[in-house]
Amino acid sequence: MDEWAGTLSANAHGYARVALTNIATEFPSDIRHVMRAPGDLPSRPRERTPVFFGSFDWHSCVEMHWLLVRLLRTVPTAVPAQEIRAALGDQFTKPALAAEARFMADPDQGPRQRPYGWGWALQLVHDMATWDDPDARTWTDHFAPLAETISGNFRNWFGMATYPVRHGLHQNSAFGLSRALPYARAYDGALLDGITTTALRWFGDDADYPAGWEPSGSDFLSPALTEAELMAQLVPAGQFRGWLSAFLPGIGDRRPAALFTPAIVSDSTDGQIAHLHGLNASRAWCWRRLAETLPPEDPRVAVALKAMRDHARAALPHVTGDDYMVEHWLAAYAVLLMT
Repeated sequence: MDEWAGTLSANAHGYARVALTNIATEFPSDIRHVMRAPGDLPSRPRERTPVFFGSFDWHSCVEMHWLLVRLLRTVPTAVPAQEIRAALGDQFTKPALAAEARFMADPDQGPRQRPYGWGWALQLVHDMATWDDPDARTWTDHFAPLAETISGNFRNWFGMATYPVRHGLHQNSAFGLSRALPYARAYDGALLDGITTTALRWFGDDADYPAGWEPSGSDFLSPALTEAELMAQLVPAGQFRGWLSAFLPGIGDRRPAALFTPAIVSDSTDGQIAHLHGLNASRAWCWRRLAETLPPEDPRVAVALKAMRDHARAALPHVTGDDYMVEHWLAAYAVLLMT
């Protein structure tokens, strides 16, 4: 599907500029911190996480770094490539990333990013590790302690998590596993086994999902579509059509209507309501993934492609130039859709 190539090339410079600004924007910062004693609080974000201190919160900063790597890798002539390389080189140092690994190993801090921030971090490592580029090889080496720590966090979590989290926010289990899956497939067999076993245990028998209840008022992910997107990668091709028919039986008839209708965002300055821009963008990405997974002759492909375009039209005008509550993260979902 090349229909997004022109849109990406036309917007890549603006997306990169937003990301470069975001990763250097230390304040405002949404720090969540468990205090164990008086004075146990960092004086500023970069003292706690010297790489991912910008973009309002840790996971959004990871997303913005991923966006820069992805654009540099896919459309290098459309972005300020040398400026991006310099910015990433300044931040992706061994000492700074070792500090990030210690942060993720802290039982008070690391689980706060479960599984959303964990998954995005491993997606970032995967995009660097699979890129034949000298800078990327150096950065990947520097990321090794953080990647190992996060992989261990995932595996420990799988042993504890009896149930998945099915809502449309950061704790959504399916989306976090999907972000980590490419790294696991390429580099970490134990993590891959854990993702596969856990996802099939959680979701393998799901049927008649109540997608008509979506969205909730602060969703930026679709619980229904993120689960379907994950299972599209894990259920054997010959079985996925049947699984999807049982899980969302009305897709061919565009039912439930709520799943095909872009969300209305009444106030982009409200951090929770602004999430709904992300719901539109992430739904577009999920619909694309389903369209590409189903065989071409499946009538649901055309339905999914229309839903993708409808949601993209609702989301993409807000990626840049909107309130910071939108702009510190939404571009990652636009690039996810287009690449």
